Amino acid sequence: MRKSTAWFVFGAVTALLSVLFFWPLGTVISGGFWVNGKFTLRYLIGVFENPIYVEGLFNSLKIALGTTLLAMVVALPLAWIANQFEFRGKAAFSALVLVPMILPPFVGAIGFQQMFGAYGMINALFGLGARDWLGGGQYAGVVLLQTLSLYPILYLNAVAALANIDPAMEEAAANLGCTRLRRFFRITLPLMMPGLFAGGTLIFIWSFTELGTPLIMNYTRCASVQIYDSLKEIGSNPFPYALVTVMLAASVGLYAVSRRLFGGRAYAMQSKASTQSAVRTLSGWRGLLAALPFALVTGLALLPHLGVVLTSFAAPGSWYQSVLPQTFTGGNYIEALGHDMTVSSIRNSLLFSSLAVAFDIVVGIAIAFVVVRSKIRLRGVLDALSMIPLAVPGLVMAFGFLAVSSWLSNLKGFADADWWPRLVDVRTNPTLFLVLAYSVRRLPYMVRSAVAGLQQTSVTFEEAAWNLGASPAKTLRRITLPLIMANLIAGTLLTFAFSMLEVSDSLMLAQQADYMPITKAIFELFQLLGTGKYVAAALGVWAMAFLTATLVGSSLLLGKKLGAVFRV
Repeated sequence: MRKSTAWFVFGAVTALLSVLFFWPLGTVISGGFWVNGKFTLRYLIGVFENPIYVEGLFNSLKIALGTTLLAMVVALPLAWIANQFEFRGKAAFSALVLVPMILPPFVGAIGFQQMFGAYGMINALFGLGARDWLGGGQYAGVVLLQTLSLYPILYLNAVAALANIDPAMEEAAANLGCTRLRRFFRITLPLMMPGLFAGGTLIFIWSFTELGTPLIMNYTRCASVQIYDSLKEIGSNPFPYALVTVMLAASVGLYAVSRRLFGGRAYAMQSKASTQSAVRTLSGWRGLLAALPFALVTGLALLPHLGVVLTSFAAPGSWYQSVLPQTFTGGNYIEALGHDMTVSSIRNSLLFSSLAVAFDIVVGIAIAFVVVRSKIRLRGVLDALSMIPLAVPGLVMAFGFLAVSSWLSNLKGFADADWWPRLVDVRTNPTLFLVLAYSVRRLPYMVRSAVAGLQQTSVTFEEAAWNLGASPAKTLRRITLPLIMANLIAGTLLTFAFSMLEVSDSLMLAQQADYMPITKAIFELFQLLGTGKYVAAALGVWAMAFLTATLVGSSLLLGKKLGAVFRV
C-alpha cells in the first residue's frame, strides 16, 4: 500500500471513528458535568451519595467479578485438559463447548427460570416442593447464566494461548523433576496470562454492563437496569449521565488496573512452538475421566437451551409443577411467525444488520490493509482504535447515541423541519442510530478477520500483479480479496449474527414497536401475559438456530483463529 494512500485511509477512518465513537462518549461525559451551561461536580458526587446508585454499582461489580471468576474456573481446566491429553470424543466435546454461545444470556433466562424456578422442572423431578433455587435476589441466577453463556470466550483465548507456548519449556522443567501441576502454575499459567487477560477482560466488561439478563431475572438493583429505567429522564435529569460516566470510568479503570497487574506479565520465548506438543493419549477409564469435565460443563450449559426449546413447544399454562410440559404444541412457532411484533422485528433486524455489515466490510478491510500492508508508524494506533469498542460497554455506547439523538433533535434550525426528527430522533425512528451502534460495536470482528487473512497471504502476489501493470484497485479486486475471502466471509457471518442478536443497543434505542429488532421483541413478548413467554421462547429458538449455523461456519473458516475475534 502506498504511503499516501495509507495516511489518507488512516485519517478518514480515524475521523469516522471519532464521530461515531468518541462523540457519543463525549456527550455522555459532558452531560453529567456540564449542566445549564456551567461545569459542576454536583451530580457526579450525587451518584455516590445516593445509596440506591451505590448499591446498583456494587451489585454490578459483584456480577462482573462473579461471572469472570466462575468462567475462569470453568474454562481454564477444560483448555488445559484439551491441550495435554488426547481421548475419545475430544473433537466432539471441544465443539460442544462452544454451543452456549448460540443463545444470548437473557433469552436463556426464560428457560432457566422454567427449570430452576419455584415451580419448575427440578423441583417437580425431585419432589422438592416450591424451593427457589435461584434465590430471592436472583444474583446467583444472573452470574450462573452469564457464566454458562460467556465462558467459551475465555476457553477460546486459553486454547489459543496454550497453542502458542513452546512445549520445550515444559519439557525442560519436566526433565528437572518438576511435577505436572507445578509446571502448570510456574510455567504454563504465566505464559497464558496475556490470553487469559484478553478473554477475562471482555467477559468482565460484558457482564458488568449486561442489561438483558438482570431485566429478565428481575435483578433490578444493578446499575445497568437503573440506567434503563431512567431513559425517560434523559433530556431533563443529569443523574443518568453521571451514572453512565461512573460505569464507563469503572470499566476503563478496572481494565487499566488489570492490564497493569496481569497484562504485562508476558514472558518472552525464544521461538514460537519450536517443537510439537507432546499430547498424552488416554484410553479406558482415564479417557472417560478426562472427558467427564467436558460432559458436565456442556450438560449444565445446555440446560437453559433445553428449557427454551421445551418452553417453545409447551402449550400456554401446561408446564407448571411438572417435569415436562403436559401438552406439546407447534402453535407457538406459527404464532411467532405470524405475530405482528415478531414479523416486523425479523424484518427490522435483517435490515439493520445488513446495513451494519456493509459498513463494517468497507471500513474493516481499509483498516486491515493499513495495519498489515502499510509501513506508517501509527498503524498500530489505528489497530488499537478499531478494537476499543470491545472494551467499552455496549450499554454506555447505547446511552451515548441516545444523548446524541436528544441533542440533534433539539438542534436550532432543524428541529421544526418534518424530515429531521424522522432521521435523528430515536423516539420517532431509531434506524440510523441502531445501524451506527451495530456497526461500531461489531467492527472489531471484521477487522480481526481481515487482518488474519492478510497476515496469512503473502504480499508477493500483489507485488507481482503491480509489476505486470495492474492498478491497485484491480489487484485488490482480482488478487487480494479472493485470497482472503474465507476470512471475510467469517467476519461477515460473525458481524451479522451478533448484530442480529445485539441486546443493550436494541433494548435502549428501539422505543417504537414498528422498529423493534428481534431481541427487543423477545423482551417485550416475555412481559406479556398468556402466550407471550412461549412465543418469545419460539423466537429464541430461531435465534439459536441462526447463531449456531453462523458459529459453525465461522469456526470452519477461521479455525483456531476464531478466538482472536473475541480479544481486546
